[in-house]
Amino acid sequence: MRIALISEHASPLAVLPDGAATGQHAHVAELAAALVGEGHDVRVYTRRDSGTAPESVATSDGYLVYHVPAGPAQRMPRDELLPYLGEFGRWLAGQWQDGDWLPHVAHAHHWTSGLATLHASRRTGVPVIQTYHGLGTVSSLRRGARNTSPPGRIGYERAIGRAVDRVIAQGQAEVGELLRMGVPRSRVTLVPGGVNQELFQPEGPVVPRDPARPRIVTVGRMVTHEGFPDVVRALPGVPDAECVIVGGPPATELPADGFARRLRVLAESCGVADRVRLLGALPRAELAPWYRSADLLVAAPWHEPVHLTPLEGMACGVPVVGTAVGGIADTVVDGLTGDLVPPRDPRALGAAIRRLLRDKVRRFSYATAALDRIRSGYSWKRAAQQLTAVYSAVGAISRPASAAA
Repeated sequence: MRIALISEHASPLAVLPDGAATGQHAHVAELAAALVGEGHDVRVYTRRDSGTAPESVATSDGYLVYHVPAGPAQRMPRDELLPYLGEFGRWLAGQWQDGDWLPHVAHAHHWTSGLATLHASRRTGVPVIQTYHGLGTVSSLRRGARNTSPPGRIGYERAIGRAVDRVIAQGQAEVGELLRMGVPRSRVTLVPGGVNQELFQPEGPVVPRDPARPRIVTVGRMVTHEGFPDVVRALPGVPDAECVIVGGPPATELPADGFARRLRVLAESCGVADRVRLLGALPRAELAPWYRSADLLVAAPWHEPVHLTPLEGMACGVPVVGTAVGGIADTVVDGLTGDLVPPRDPRALGAAIRRLLRDKVRRFSYATAALDRIRSGYSWKRAAQQLTAVYSAVGAISRPASAAA
């Protein structure tokens, strides 16, 4: 099949300093490579954010990346791109109508890509599949007063969900949120994303550590709802354990980062400053050695529809203690691959970490089951095969194109 992946603000070619911010970039890149591996002809369309960007780039994984000239040729926050989505969609339609490559299906990633893709679909009749990578309803809960999304985001997302041919949810919590938004259940298909199992695996380099001191690792963004403060508050109940926190700005910029400074002050007030280590952002390729060095991975966000770090840790054979929210509740099987606790409860979090660190047999059992779960249910090959079935089902849909749309 000819498959177009639309990712207007997140290029699969991007290399960003903040490893936690590369979720959609990595997702699209790894999905595109997996689809090529299944024999499909794949092209990715992303917005040109540099005046020197070539029109198209052929990747070593066998797919093409097109840079769409929509809006200023400079990097912009995704929440400021709404005015240029019509221009993006018109460019897509022109390419597909006038060129020699018309996709059988277009898969939009993020709601902004969905708007642009629907714009192109009205002119070309190409069926549209949507993956949100996070919904506005959840974003407003997480960010509160700091939410920078356009005021109409939730309304746009609702309209997109009703207009596209299929919505791909990545977890059960997202399915429920989509239904509450009014997206018909018949249009929602659950397809979890994959894990790069070449990058994240049990074998490989391990960061050195003190064998006498247990190590826990937690990875995410330097924001309150990621739960880093809760992990620090849990440490007094976990004697002697070292806590490694990965995320935020690069290490050289941590001293000037307000959130990092507040974490250090909190660690001092809890009496655990000597056991908390802030690494800052790491490239994805450097995460696996840290995962492998850990006795367990802690993931303690308050709200999280999709959370990749537990999957990456599990793929490295590491048990997980996580909060029972969103995607974590989907991926971590309580009592089998890890332990789940309520969000925003440092006491419960500390008790769960302490129990698991004291039980080497259970950690080994969890790690074995976690690795098994990843290999059987979260490979990119499996995700590509499931999506191929969805693409085939909607690819035959005849959508009337309108030159006046």
